Amino acid sequence: QLQLVESGGGLVQPGGSLRLSCAASGFTLDYYAVGWFRQAPGKEREGVSCISSSGGVTDYADSLKGRFTISRDNAKNTVYLQMNSLKPEDTAIYYCAALWVTIQTMCVMSDELKYDYWGQGTQVTVSS
Repeated sequence: QLQLVESGGGLVQPGGSLRLSCAASGFTLDYYAVGWFRQAPGKEREGVSCISSSGGVTDYADSLKGRFTISRDNAKNTVYLQMNSLKPEDTAIYYCAALWVTIQTMCVMSDELKYDYWGQGTQVTVSS
């Protein structure tokens, strides 16, 4: 079965950090760009970050630059999202998604409809 599984979410105080993981099973992420998206209560899902299949290209939502870092370990078939200096407005369900690509530098964050596989999401709550 082809699937993505997110983990690492939870409750954290403002200013704290979390590292989310996105593990693929049933297929290799080597040929996939991976994106992180989030959906807060009452809001539309938005792009957070993406990383190319090679790992050499990354992109972030403007409001998150400097606080979030995306990385990947293809040997572990896993992509990570390190989130620092968390704020209450970061509270959301975080999803990872995989996009099959033929260009190793491709990184797409703006069009979630292009993505082939999605995880079930992991809840991140930032609250004191």
